[in-house]
Amino acid sequence: MESELASFGIGIEDEPDVISSRKLDKRLVDAGADVAALRDVLSWGRELVSTNFYAGVSAHALVRANTRLIDQTLAHLWALTLGEAAETLGLVAVGGYGRSELLPHSDIDLLVLYPDSGLGAAEGLLEQFLTALWDLRLNVGHSVRSAKECREQADGDITIMTNLMEARLIAGDADLHRAMQQQTAPNTIWPTQKFFTAKQKEQVARHAKFDDSGYKLEPNVKESPGGLRDIHTILWVAKRQFPGATLTDLKRHGLLTAQECAELVAGQDFLWRVRFALHLIADRHEDRLLFDYQVRIAELFGFVDQSHNRAVEQFMQLYYRQIKALSCLNDLMLQMFEESILHPDDASEPTRINRRFQARHGYIEVIDAGVFRRQPQALLEIFLLLQKRTELRGVRAQTLRLIRRDRKLLNDRVRGDIRAKSLFMEIMRQPGGLTRALRRMNRYGVLGRYIPAFGNAIGRMQYDLFHTLTVDEHTLFVVRNMRRLAMPQFREEHPFFSEIMDRVPKPELLYLAGLFHDIAKGRGGDHSELGAEDAVTFCLDHGLPQWDSELVAWLVRNHLLMSITAQRKDITDPTVIREFAAAVQDRMHLDYLLLMTACDIRATNPALWNSWRETLLKDLYLATCRLLSRGLANPLQRDVLARESQDAAMQHIGKAADHAEVETLWARLGDDYFLRHSDEEIAHHTLAILSHDSGSPLVTLGETSGGGVTVFIYMKDQDHLFAVTTGVLAQLGLTVLDARLETTQDGYAFDSYAICEGDATPIDDAHRKEEIVEALTSVLSNPDISSVNVTRRVSRQLRHFRTPTQVYFSNDADRARTIMELVTGDRPGLLSIVGRVFRKRGILLVAAKIGTIGERAEDVFFITDRHHQPIQDPAVFNELRRVLTRVLQSEEHLSTDEAVAYIE
Repeated sequence: MESELASFGIGIEDEPDVISSRKLDKRLVDAGADVAALRDVLSWGRELVSTNFYAGVSAHALVRANTRLIDQTLAHLWALTLGEAAETLGLVAVGGYGRSELLPHSDIDLLVLYPDSGLGAAEGLLEQFLTALWDLRLNVGHSVRSAKECREQADGDITIMTNLMEARLIAGDADLHRAMQQQTAPNTIWPTQKFFTAKQKEQVARHAKFDDSGYKLEPNVKESPGGLRDIHTILWVAKRQFPGATLTDLKRHGLLTAQECAELVAGQDFLWRVRFALHLIADRHEDRLLFDYQVRIAELFGFVDQSHNRAVEQFMQLYYRQIKALSCLNDLMLQMFEESILHPDDASEPTRINRRFQARHGYIEVIDAGVFRRQPQALLEIFLLLQKRTELRGVRAQTLRLIRRDRKLLNDRVRGDIRAKSLFMEIMRQPGGLTRALRRMNRYGVLGRYIPAFGNAIGRMQYDLFHTLTVDEHTLFVVRNMRRLAMPQFREEHPFFSEIMDRVPKPELLYLAGLFHDIAKGRGGDHSELGAEDAVTFCLDHGLPQWDSELVAWLVRNHLLMSITAQRKDITDPTVIREFAAAVQDRMHLDYLLLMTACDIRATNPALWNSWRETLLKDLYLATCRLLSRGLANPLQRDVLARESQDAAMQHIGKAADHAEVETLWARLGDDYFLRHSDEEIAHHTLAILSHDSGSPLVTLGETSGGGVTVFIYMKDQDHLFAVTTGVLAQLGLTVLDARLETTQDGYAFDSYAICEGDATPIDDAHRKEEIVEALTSVLSNPDISSVNVTRRVSRQLRHFRTPTQVYFSNDADRARTIMELVTGDRPGLLSIVGRVFRKRGILLVAAKIGTIGERAEDVFFITDRHHQPIQDPAVFNELRRVLTRVLQSEEHLSTDEAVAYIE
């Protein structure tokens, strides 16, 4: 870690003073009590800090300088404002300011201490002092208490206690400060053991708010796991046990080695520097590493774009690796504190596990410090033992330290040792604890050493909104999703997939495929092909049979096949099913691939997984199973499939409608309608139409088989119908997942849209559903409305990405239609814009597959000319491509009316 940080000018050595105390004092004396002059002094000091930051001075020196600037300014004003009363009170810095960790826009937390006799005449002067601070526009938070009141407040609040522990006297009566320290000492309130336990629980709760992951797209530098707050937690516990302790003092107390101390201080400096950059760029207090700032900070840190690795991705990989290392040190330190605080001078005998390991206080440890050096494969064995012995809570601190020391011994020789290979495969085959084992192995730096390709992917991120986690974190979530499908206690989460999981003969092959599916990202080339090569080599080296190894490689090579087919192709088309079945070949490969696909989507982006996508995968799976059972050479014809759908729908209708009327209605429709909709949907549409007054548009909501919501519209067809409908839905903040459009022989639209809320959550509120129906009915009933202006703006996150618009055309001869694939940046009203472009150029839309992948819209439109024939003229393709590119590359702040007008 130190070598990585050193290359970016980040060190732990002491730096010369950024702000001279003597020069600052002189400026303050010259300014006196004049507010404008004092503001100039603060501006001078802040400019010095900012200039030194951009010059590469360490954050440690910058934090110290910023704290000095405020300390001396406050002390100056304190003396001027309070006069003789200044020595009767105590001005104390608390919280982060008390730690002397003051960044450009940090809050300045103050405590004013007064004697038991009260404030007396100083009360009015104190108000003047605070008013002066506000006049200087300082972000001050303050409290006024006696030492006894400090004790009373802190006794019932761990946060107040923590702030007071970091209290530092700036000016005034030192005796009051000492009295407050005595009143809040461990022998008075919050003894060390109680304080430590509370801080442990506090950290667990804080980590849970971030899903126990600091590897999100926009991490919080301060609060996320591995962030500054984890370092603070170490310091707080240390200070409670060793009053006044600093990070470097932990080395003197024997709790940290020299290298660990250097790593911890360097890590703190790195995070301070990132946070400094955030404050300066945002020009306000900001702890979130938002997209708004990541590119600029990467530039400040000296990263440049490479052919397969953007500067921002390199910077974020350094960030993620840094917090991973700090998380490991946090684990180690809290373990050390637990042993020294909860089990001091413990002489209890450990429980022997085998010749290398033993258990103590619920943690595993090595028999002696040379175990890993004598037998490096024991670096894998320890995680296997943790899997098998569920009563063990983790690795003891000293053993964790040895893992960090000796993990470099996992070299090619050890990786080639049959004992290491057997241990790893036994870990993968265990009936329980696999996810926890892999997470620990990754956290402690073992997994990346044992599988070097995985090590290269640690911390790697993709600068987009689709991949919400780093490659390693995403990979472990994929395996975690797979494991949950195999565990009875999670069966109700996804029963369909769990049932299939029960059928796969060797689950470990699925887990291995999950481990390798993205392992080659960032290496250039097709990561699926490169990963498949890595996977087959690894599997054969680890003693798997040829067939098993090739299955794992096939899953890695094809892990995107099923999601692309389900989400971007028309899976109601028998030809599509036949092509997919030919690629899969048999039921076993299909079962493995379905589980791989579902677990991958769920781990890529939580917002991407919903009942609609689940239904798509199930429908594709069941249709493929059906074809495989008949044989690829014997597929059902379209008319036979359509007739089967009609028969099933009629069963649902039963006696609710006259069957002759139903048949008359269905005679107006082609086979496509019956292939695109489930029998439940067909029955719902049919009953709604037969009971509706045909003089007005019919708008009704239904549910998909997976519980999603569909909008069905039946009315006289109009050229602008798609554009208007999608415009209304966009203005309501809804997302269209799929569009299935059918026009009857007598010119009526049978249009169906699968929808969800803009944040991908399902629509389950009755009032919301009523709002959707009313809005669509109102607009569609008005013959004068031929377009809807979508005024919703692009979200903050979307604004930071520019996806070049690409338009591709191909012909679907079997279905007599043209396929247009559109890749562009997502934006509110996108479909409405496309629909309006189609209308103006006489293009008829038959169906659409809507795929929003983070900031990218990857939509497929099935279109014809006005005569319902495929488009053959290249000039039409060129014109459509030109128009769509121009309108969709226009500024994102335009409404749909403005965007369309932009090219007309």
